[in-house]
Amino acid sequence: MKITTADGVGELVREQGGRLYVWTRAHRCCSGTLTLLEAGTSRPAGVERRFREIDAGDFELLLDMGSRPAPEALVLALRGRRKKIVAFWNDHAWVG
Repeated sequence: MKITTADGVGELVREQGGRLYVWTRAHRCCSGTLTLLEAGTSRPAGVERRFREIDAGDFELLLDMGSRPAPEALVLALRGRRKKIVAFWNDHAWVG
């Protein structure tokens, strides 16, 4: 899996503890269920997840894709004024 990080992602992750969790989450919409990627520097609460560690270079990346294989490419970027970390599966916002 190729991991691409936008400027500032690694620094923000290190400032917030050095770990980035990326996981899938199903969302319901008018056309059915859509699976998106979520990302955060703290472990998500609620559902039990099986994260596996991936070498991301300068921070610890923990990935849970459920029963799906890992994407060919994972892109990590910052969005908004509050610099929220977002993840893209093979350059898409949805998992597929």
